[in-house]
Amino acid sequence: MTELKKKKVIFDGDPGHDDMCAILLAAKHMDLLGITTVHGNQSLEKVTNNALKIVELAGLTSIPVAKGMSQSLLGWTNYAPEIHGETGLDGHVLPEPMTPLADLHAVDFIIKTVMENDDVTLIPTGPLTNIAAALIKEPKIVDRISCISLMGGSTTYGNVTPVAEFNIVIDPEAADVVFRSGIPLKMFGLNVTRRAEATETEIQRIREIGTPFAKVIADLLHFYSNNLINIFGVDGASLHDPCAVAIFIEPSIFEMRSMHVTIELNGKYTRGMTVCDYRHEKMTADNIGGDKALNRGKRPNCEVAVGIDNAKFMDLLIETIASY
Repeated sequence: MTELKKKKVIFDGDPGHDDMCAILLAAKHMDLLGITTVHGNQSLEKVTNNALKIVELAGLTSIPVAKGMSQSLLGWTNYAPEIHGETGLDGHVLPEPMTPLADLHAVDFIIKTVMENDDVTLIPTGPLTNIAAALIKEPKIVDRISCISLMGGSTTYGNVTPVAEFNIVIDPEAADVVFRSGIPLKMFGLNVTRRAEATETEIQRIREIGTPFAKVIADLLHFYSNNLINIFGVDGASLHDPCAVAIFIEPSIFEMRSMHVTIELNGKYTRGMTVCDYRHEKMTADNIGGDKALNRGKRPNCEVAVGIDNAKFMDLLIETIASY
């Protein structure tokens, strides 16, 4: 594993089984300054409760948890109980948390933390409502955020519509703010995160770690995996969100490609689509069907994941779970 100086990060998400794994990675390998919660996989109340349950389960109660936006910038939301269950973290009954929330709203927590710390990276793995609201409320943070590494979008197909992924389509206006911000971006979309997969074999490896903690994680992932297998016919638990963290721990896991990504806001059938443009790349006879073409692509604003070594990814996650 590559030895890196611990990066200062704020994790923003809607826990969530895969959010849970992302938090475990970030807390072990990074300087996790705080966890902020946002509507998404379940209601804001439920996902915030889940964040507190996760930090208590993992012994991370020194990390502040701040409650954020309960609906999109335009005032609506949608949940995914068919995927993550009625609590948003079904599969093992975790104790009700005793840890108090941070005093600040998540948007204000993000602003304050970024203004007080140099080179903060934001890792959002749910709708981008909190991030966009913070950028709108305090534009000065744009120049202080070193990177936003997000799970969302796709270079190919969607999971809510044929072209739109859940995190983006739930609040495309917020995503538009983020992608037009000028902040360096990394995007981990469904084209790659569906391949970050914990099959029953990997879940059994987690269970065989033998600690009470690992057995709870295995129970939770088994529930999540079964839902995805039954609904989508995949082979296991799609661990979308940890990808946005793992890139900083072991970059060799991923193949990244520079693209210009914009958010479709108006299309009747395409609202929420991440439109990925890589026409800036050098044209060759092979990639344009034998014809010559002008370089017409827009300047890249994002590094987009296009490949993953899932065996290496799962080894990283399982080793991290074993370290708790």
